[in-house]
Amino acid sequence: MISLAIAIVFVVFVACSAFAGKLPPLVLALYLGASTVAFAAYALDKSAAQKDRWRTKESTLQLLGLIGGWPGALIAQTLLRHKSKKKSFQLVFWVTVLLNCSALIALLMPEAFNALRSTICKTSRSQAPGRTPNSFPSSSLGT
Repeated sequence: MISLAIAIVFVVFVACSAFAGKLPPLVLALYLGASTVAFAAYALDKSAAQKDRWRTKESTLQLLGLIGGWPGALIAQTLLRHKSKKKSFQLVFWVTVLLNCSALIALLMPEAFNALRSTICKTSRSQAPGRTPNSFPSSSLGT
């Protein structure tokens, strides 16, 4: 049941952020819509599995989670007891949750995201073999 709490708290957080003006209302709509579609996809897949019919691809279920439907997917996994035990699926599912939450954090805190990106870029440039930070060409056209 902790999964239900995680999904609900997350959606409430997104709703509060949208109503406070920290996120565009479209982001809340995306999470709610994608979660509804994800829940329905899990329910259809569970029904198909029970009736030995055509199944929804796991990659489709994962994509729905990645684009913002993971709260609905998590609720479906809990209530329908579907895809909740398969370890390989769960690993990919939680990676998509982390990626999605990272994107949301970037929306909520663009300054922190830009600072992190700048730090990563500086680090990767200074570690490039045979290059120093000042040895990169100033133009990609070679002029």
